Amino acid sequence: MNTNAEQETGGIPLAVTIRGAETENVHHGHIAVVDAAGKLIAWAGDPAVPTFMRSTAKPVQALPILSAGVMDIYELPEDAIAMMTASHRGEPVHLQMLELMLHETGIKEEELVFDRGLPLDIEARDIYIRSGGKPRKLFHNCAGKHIGLLAACKLEEWPSATYAELDHPIQQSIRHWIAELTDLSASELTGGFDGCGLPVYAIPLRKLALLYARLASPPTNLNEDVQQMLDRITCAMNARPDLVEGTGRLASVLLRDRNCVAKSGAQGVFALGLRQERLGIIVKMSDGSELAWPVILPAVLQQLADNGLLPTSEADRLSQQIGEAFPSSMYNDSGRMIGRREAGVQLHFTKTS
Repeated sequence: MNTNAEQETGGIPLAVTIRGAETENVHHGHIAVVDAAGKLIAWAGDPAVPTFMRSTAKPVQALPILSAGVMDIYELPEDAIAMMTASHRGEPVHLQMLELMLHETGIKEEELVFDRGLPLDIEARDIYIRSGGKPRKLFHNCAGKHIGLLAACKLEEWPSATYAELDHPIQQSIRHWIAELTDLSASELTGGFDGCGLPVYAIPLRKLALLYARLASPPTNLNEDVQQMLDRITCAMNARPDLVEGTGRLASVLLRDRNCVAKSGAQGVFALGLRQERLGIIVKMSDGSELAWPVILPAVLQQLADNGLLPTSEADRLSQQIGEAFPSSMYNDSGRMIGRREAGVQLHFTKTS
């Protein structure tokens, strides 16, 4: 299933970039496909490779926010849940929702643990700078999550100054839920700190796939209130995909489809859960890049369909949505087509008894 060579080389070839008639780049990585019961369905590379969750953890990080009653006590719109799961790009619609969340919860922008910045979206950044705008903490792509966590601390009467520390009650709650939904023990969750300042865990790739299978289809053995919270979180993501990431983002494209729960993470990790099929799919690029995701995912979907694990119509529909938003052909600044990206994925499938 996996070899030392695959680990040493950082995965296996999943896609190539071709310029003219020559291969310019080979994109290496790993893939895991798991069902909601925890069975490994298919893989490429090493499905157990330790993978930092990064922003793919955000839907789970929203659980203690909802359980504290933040949404209902502060009477926030459901769109705020999408903002709490977001890796936003600093577009005007993002800033508008974040300012509403601050106003309704009473959280101060200065309380957010990270530094000030500018919009990640280039167009939004240029417009903001031309208008005389200054760096703000709200432009950090994780601002929605942090506002929600601080609001939860306020309601739970937990200290706010240390909310980003590993031993803080709200971080321990997040740790508990990650362990619960991945069939890991809390002691197995090791890692470091994310770019926004919160703890981040490295877990086996197949366990991250399991998490997304369960986000898409919550297990019936969970308490009903937990199932309802998970459904509430992911339905909010589907209702406002523009808030979850933004213009030109693969996760936002896929979230328009109600069968999908999608989220990207820094350093090349992309997560997709499929509701009807109860599957979780994770792609991890070894060099941390994102460029090859849109050709790799359709190849994965088509191979799942070829093996009877996904309706062909579903694979075709999702592949078409991805292809329309992210053409595989590449054009230079003068408008000339100069190359393309192609998938080279070959999944291995678990034999059925």
